Parts: sequence; structure tokens; C-alpha cells
Amino acid sequence: MKAIILARVSTEEQKEAGNSLPAQLVRLKNYCKQKEFPVVEIFSFDESAYKTKRDEFDKILNYLKSHPKEKFAVCFDKVDRFSRNVFDKRVATLYELAMEDKIELHFVSDNLVITPNISAAEKFHFGINLGLAKYYSDAISDNVKRAYEQKLRNGEWIGKSYLGYKNITLSDNKKDIVPDKERDFLIKKTFELYASGKYSMKKLMKEMNARGLTNRPSGVPIVTSQIETILKNPFYYGVMRVKGKLYPHKYEPLISKYLFDKVQSVIEGYNKQNFKRTNNPYIFRGMIKCKECGCLITPEIKKGKYIYYHCTNYSGNCENVTWIREEDLIEQTASSLKGLKLIPEALEVLKRDLRVIHDAEQSYCEKNIATLERKLKRIRDSYRIAYEDRLDGRITTDIFDKMMNEWKVKEQDLLLQIDDHSKANQNFFVTSSKILDISQKAYELFISSEPEEKTQLLNFIHQNFFLEGKKLLFEAKIPFTGILEYAKTGNRLRDQDSNLEPID
Repeated sequence: MKAIILARVSTEEQKEAGNSLPAQLVRLKNYCKQKEFPVVEIFSFDESAYKTKRDEFDKILNYLKSHPKEKFAVCFDKVDRFSRNVFDKRVATLYELAMEDKIELHFVSDNLVITPNISAAEKFHFGINLGLAKYYSDAISDNVKRAYEQKLRNGEWIGKSYLGYKNITLSDNKKDIVPDKERDFLIKKTFELYASGKYSMKKLMKEMNARGLTNRPSGVPIVTSQIETILKNPFYYGVMRVKGKLYPHKYEPLISKYLFDKVQSVIEGYNKQNFKRTNNPYIFRGMIKCKECGCLITPEIKKGKYIYYHCTNYSGNCENVTWIREEDLIEQTASSLKGLKLIPEALEVLKRDLRVIHDAEQSYCEKNIATLERKLKRIRDSYRIAYEDRLDGRITTDIFDKMMNEWKVKEQDLLLQIDDHSKANQNFFVTSSKILDISQKAYELFISSEPEEKTQLLNFIHQNFFLEGKKLLFEAKIPFTGILEYAKTGNRLRDQDSNLEPID
């Protein structure tokens, strides 16, 4: 069988931590030589396996398409060199080719080969590698994200200022945000009027338009939705909200926190009076779609106590408008959860695999942290050298201050990276343990839990719910797919022989 080698890196840390392109190529070439695979193509590049656009990676798929009659061993160093995104279509494409016996996927350092004949335990191994690689990748921010995070921690807002403020450029070309004197008093008045409890959003919009509150720089009058956005924005009292997190900012507040909180109380009270919703705990609400027309399956209560689900038939031409009791849906999902509980021998195999995976990721993490700490030491050594140079008159105070400011920024960035890696390593272990723990207790947890907890558990383990007649269709998420398949095949460890042994 001919071999295609792929080696890639995405960060400087990987280049310096034993995952460099040359290091990967040496391991992969030695592996192919040992397996007697003639190497016909080598793809080696520096880009992220987590980006949607991966032109170099796509060349591999194009190469395979151009040789449809040949079977190749596509060799990677590790699963995370393959992709850190389990939803990447390239992952699905290559995996499907392997399941169709058109290629083999070889992961050298993970001791894993993906073929149609692999055991369910090895499929779990592959799935857990992909899932945890994504988790690890999510936890480690790239340089741009860390720089953005640092600016937020410093109280700096990135982007266009909110209404009532304006962006300016200072004499040293640095950017700043200051109150817009033509509008800041009107923003404060907006909060004061709404806090009185005498205004609805629409009425307040008309009032502020009459007072002259307009958009900047267009001068267009504000609309009702803008009033709501303004009243719910904590930036005006001194805090930035970014992706649900709050950061104190360094700019001048336009209102007090007391006034902001009072406005939120008025909004909440107004919503309670005017917004009515059902509090019935429907387990499958919003989860299931009709297999026939794609519309949502909606719940209804009949005779005051029986919960039925049916297609909304929004299009008006669905032929799958059947009614099914919630108990029937529960029974169908519960039976699949039973299959997650493995025999003790199988559980030990999966634990062994997880230990190997975690040890490899921990080693990777420790090497990266060591590299970052060496960089941090060099910067801190530079402080002392620069200080001595300033005392000796070899550099001016201005140059010294400039150098110190640059080093401080780099030092903070490195500290953030070290912290990110440490948290990622800890989360990696917690996540893998959590997956095994939930898989073995899933059925018992589901049966004994409250409706809201049942919904959370099903969404954690399953995906793509569809109702076809009265049959509920769904799929297990990675890595639970491997566990379920193992149970369905009925295999036992003694029947798997060499499939569970490390690959030479």
C-alpha cells in the first residue's frame, strides 16, 4: 500500500516542543519504512487545523479524488494533527473513506489505525481523541485572542464607541473614548425617565427623539430597539459586557450603577406584567424536527395531564402529523442510554486508552509551558540588563521606558498563555473522566432526574433528533458513538485479539 504523509503545525509553541515539522516527518517516514509503505506524497505546512479554510489540507482530498482506484495509507503524527474540530467536513470525509475501505488513516503517535475492521473500542479511542483535542484547542487562545483579552482586562474597549460616546485619536496617535457632549446628557436622561416607571420603550423613544437624541454621525432618529439596547448596556455605568463576561473599563461613566440597577428592576417588572409563558417542563421541547417536512415537533397537554408531541405542520402539507406520548419518546431514548454501560473489562480498556491520551496531552502541555517559561525568564533577565544600561548611561530614560513597556506587554501575554495551557490540561482530564462517568450512569441518571435534567443529559449525549411516524431517530455524539457501537456488536474483549494491542 502506498502512503501519503501529512505534517502540520499551527503555533510557535508546537515548533519548539517536539512537534515541529521536521520532527513529525522523521517519525512518519520511519513508520512508513517500518510498515513498508512507499511514500508517494508528503504534505507539510504551517496552518491551523481549527480554521474553516485550510487550503493546504484540501490538497490531500483533491489528491485522493484524482486517484480513485488506488488505496492509500494517509499518515498523521497524532489525531490533533488531523483536526481539532470534530465538526470539520474534512474529518467526516476522510473517516467515511476509511470506513468504505478506500483509504486507511494512520495516527502514528496515538497507535491508532482507522479501517472498517477496527473495534468499537478503537472507534471510541478515535472519537475521544477528536473530542478532547477540540476541547483542548478551545481552551488555548491564539495570540490575537489573548491580545484582545489583555486589552479587556486593561479596561480598553475594542471598536466603535456606543451612542453617547465618541472615538478620538490623541496627540501620540493612541486611541481613546470620551463622552460625546452633544449626546451624553441625553443618554443619562433616557435612564432617568425610564427609571421613573412612567414610560414604555416606545413612549420613551418618542420622547428622546423630541429631545434631539439622534444617531452619530448620520443624525437619524433612534428607534425603539435602540432604547432597549441602551437601557440594558452596563457600559454606561463603567462595565463592558463581552460574550457574557463583565470587565470594568477605564472611560468616564455617564450614569451611576444605582440608576442602572433601578432601570433593570423596572424592565424586569414590566416583563413580568406583560410576558406570559408556559412553565410546563417539556423534556423534548425544541429538540425534535419532523423527518417529513423539517418543522419542529411541538408539545401539548391533553386532558390537563397527558403530554403529546406532534409536527407543527407549518407548511400545511406534511403527511407525518402523528401524535405521540412523551412517555413513548422517553422509552425510546432511555433504551439507547442503557447501551452506554459497558462490561468491566471493556471499561478498563477505555480507561487505559484515556490514560495514554492524557499522558500524551500532558507531555505536550508541559513542553509548551517549559518553552513559555524560558521566554518569560529571558524577558525578566532583560529588565535587569536594561536597568544597568540606563544607570551606566548606555541608553536614555525614554528608550528604557519604551523597552520596559514593550516587555511588560510580552510578559503579560506569556503569563496568560501559561495560565491557558495549565487550565486546558486540567480541563482535558476532567472532561475525559466526566465522559466515562456519565456513560456508565446515563440510564440511571436519566430515569431518576427531573425533566430539565433529562433535557440536558440528552443534549449532551445525542444529536439530530427527528420524528418519523412514531419512531424517534437520533445519533450519539462523539465519543459516545464508540461505546454504543461496542454494545450493539456484542463483542467481548477476548474476541478482539490484536485489535486492542498497540500498533507496531
